[in-house]
Amino acid sequence: MPGAIHDIRAAREHGILNALTTADINRWADKGYQGAGPTVRVPYRGRWENLSDGQQAVNRSQATIRALVEPAIATLKTWRLLRKLRCSTTRVTGLVQAVLTLQLTCSN
Repeated sequence: MPGAIHDIRAAREHGILNALTTADINRWADKGYQGAGPTVRVPYRGRWENLSDGQQAVNRSQATIRALVEPAIATLKTWRLLRKLRCSTTRVTGLVQAVLTLQLTCSN
């Protein structure tokens, strides 16, 4: 889909949210995913100082989890290989693992 399409719209149009809900898979998302469904965990909205201590703890915990994933997603988005990929989707995982291994090996 074009880059101007918001992630939640793309997930809805491709049935990803329904599939994850049907499979009862919980996932963490940013505030842009408000209303995405019962199994999508989004941070509490509002100014930090107006949130209760419990809400701040939940938001901090979620930010910690998402901080591990965000750099990996950003790296994947820069790979031209994935934009030009013309193979079965079942092979994508293996390709991503191979390229990531090469990238990590070269960067160390």
